[in-house]
Amino acid sequence: MSENDEIGDDWAAAMEEQADTDADWGDALKEQATGSKGSGGYEAAGFPNLEDVKQKTYTNADEVKLDVILDVPVTVSLEIGRTKINIRNLLQLNQGSVVELDRFAGEPMDVLVNGTLVAHGEVVVVNDKFGIRLTDIISPSERVRKLG
Repeated sequence: MSENDEIGDDWAAAMEEQADTDADWGDALKEQATGSKGSGGYEAAGFPNLEDVKQKTYTNADEVKLDVILDVPVTVSLEIGRTKINIRNLLQLNQGSVVELDRFAGEPMDVLVNGTLVAHGEVVVVNDKFGIRLTDIISPSERVRKLG
């Protein structure tokens, strides 16, 4: 037997083996399509239609369990205003320099929690310390709208 005959025999055996494998795959695909259990006793997983799933809405504050996050620290900051300045002008600032902000005098300050606007307020002095009196709370829907 020549080397070419041996290669041909190996090739024929491989093609026959591939045909058997293709038949096995065909059977598996048919079982999967019909949802019937295969030889291993497994059946296809069923997933709910997402259009039928309703989101849970909380109508009562007692349903929301906030105890888990009540002790999480957050950073509260007050913003009088903002401005953009180039580095050349920033380096020229010294004691007594005035930086113009984007707010008018008497306009409420922004109250930010972890960088997110949650309220507006005005400065007050309490026991020789600065404080802020909240004048307007931003609704959750308004906060989400400003994110987009």
